[in-house]
Amino acid sequence: MKPSKRRIELLSPAKNADIAIEALRHGADAVYLGAPSHGARKAAANSIADIARVIDYAHRFRARVYVTLNTLVYSDEISAVERLIGELYRIGTDALIIQDMGILRMDIPPIALHASTQTDIRTPRKALFMAQAGFSQLVLPREMTLDEMKAVRDAVPADVSLEAFVHGALCVSYSGDCQAGFVTAGRSANRGECPQICRHCFNLTDASGNVIIRDRHLLSLRDLNRAGFIPQMLEAGIDSFKIEGRLKDAAYVKNVTAAYRDIIDRAIAERPEEFERVSIGSSALGFTPDLSESFNRGYTSYFTTGSRPKAPMASMLTPKWAGKPIGTVIGCSGKAIRARLKVPVANGDGLGYFTPSGRFEGFRVNRAEGSTLFPASPQTLRPGTELYRNHNSLWDNALASDTARRTITVDLDLRLTPSGIALDIADRFGNSASAATQLPRENAQKPQAEARLATLSKLGDTDFSAGDINDSTGRTFIPLSRLAALRREAADALADAIAATHPFDRRRKEEPAAQWPEGTGLSYHDNVANPLAAKFYRDHGVSETSCALETSAPAPRETRVMTTRYCLRRETGHCLLTPGGRDWPRELYLESGPDRFRLDFDCRACRMHLVHLPSKR
Repeated sequence: MKPSKRRIELLSPAKNADIAIEALRHGADAVYLGAPSHGARKAAANSIADIARVIDYAHRFRARVYVTLNTLVYSDEISAVERLIGELYRIGTDALIIQDMGILRMDIPPIALHASTQTDIRTPRKALFMAQAGFSQLVLPREMTLDEMKAVRDAVPADVSLEAFVHGALCVSYSGDCQAGFVTAGRSANRGECPQICRHCFNLTDASGNVIIRDRHLLSLRDLNRAGFIPQMLEAGIDSFKIEGRLKDAAYVKNVTAAYRDIIDRAIAERPEEFERVSIGSSALGFTPDLSESFNRGYTSYFTTGSRPKAPMASMLTPKWAGKPIGTVIGCSGKAIRARLKVPVANGDGLGYFTPSGRFEGFRVNRAEGSTLFPASPQTLRPGTELYRNHNSLWDNALASDTARRTITVDLDLRLTPSGIALDIADRFGNSASAATQLPRENAQKPQAEARLATLSKLGDTDFSAGDINDSTGRTFIPLSRLAALRREAADALADAIAATHPFDRRRKEEPAAQWPEGTGLSYHDNVANPLAAKFYRDHGVSETSCALETSAPAPRETRVMTTRYCLRRETGHCLLTPGGRDWPRELYLESGPDRFRLDFDCRACRMHLVHLPSKR
């Protein structure tokens, strides 16, 4: 028996319904957006009505809509979450992305469940357990190498999809295992309120408080970019390619989605016998995608190629977007800047530069006259200073317009029937419909073929574009108004047929005998926030359960709040396993305002732990 093709998905983020629809127009096979509550981006919640609007549009193209319910659920919220899941199921949500295992013990319909990156699937054994627990799609940690992805693929059933991030912001900690925000600011990432401690400015000190590095964003990572690794990720077994960015604007989502659509399509085209797209339809773009034009902190492939990469990962000078380098300063008089430019600068562009001390500053260009720039506020720039553009006014204006139309190519066949004419319409994915009308049989006085072809081709107000058109009605007279009405009826029927036959996944059957693979006890790192979650783990062999910090007594005086594969020593050339490691003391600390963290280095596993310490004040 010939093996079926692997179905490949481009998954895009959306802050709201309008952005979700733009992502779909620009080529996404699926979108993920927040529910009215319990999404890991509290600022990106959406109403049931808005989610239903996205579903209606997505299902026209066999695209999918995933809703995030990936925060911890408190005990007094269980009934409300059950009702919410029921509503999401009734409107046709394709799957829920969840973190809290208590949901698997709630009274909910058989909606498909995806294991969020917040579930922290670091090992093949845990991935297999999550598949056995009933998850149909597993979101892998951003930290995984290609070899580690392959090991997970080999461990889990073939009908369980693997999802991996390809682009966007990186959490420095393993997702789901970060308590830094809650311990320091009372805002939990596991409740959708991450205060982004990792983007703060820190001093690196020794045990005596001597400053080794001052005022740098030492935990702020660059943004992930795996655009050059799509074929390798396909080979490793990744089925869903995920763009991060549920707080990003429409221009970002349009550009990044369109860029990865092209990259993934080209990878599929190289191996058409093995891979196919999940959704149908193609997008005609009004611009050329360019990943360098969208917000980023500089790019990194992170650990894609191995566990000890040498390329820089951090953006220590600024957690903001510096922008694209566009030239260098020749001279500056305060009110005018002369520059050697690589690209033209337009009125309204936003430019920036790094000061000699490493601070990033920016200004808006009021007027540009060739290589002379007139800033909105006086600037003092040294010759040789590199200029960056992080606001391209022409690009942003272009992306603010209608930049894509997604359509399904259809073939039309106009034919005679005993009582009139019929129009058959079919896409190239097996969907078809027909419409017919009664019509007296009369011969036309003039040739009609060209006019009929033009009328049948007018599908601009539908989700379809015309492919092959066959007209076998000969010289029969057909009023063009009747033909246009027949075309609309046939197109509507095909649209209804595609939506009505949308393929839904359902929740996988849980295997009662599956055993939790990480021992019989749980710590606060396992994020148990309600009795249903505790019951789930007991059902799978756990005997001792600790509560999540968010639901328990005050945190211990010393609390491990992060585990990260990123190592500050390695990043700065002071790995303890290299000669450079001797240049720094073994004990290192990070300080930011009143917060102090000890850095514990597990060199055997190549991990760094942040331990929050009591304030010295």
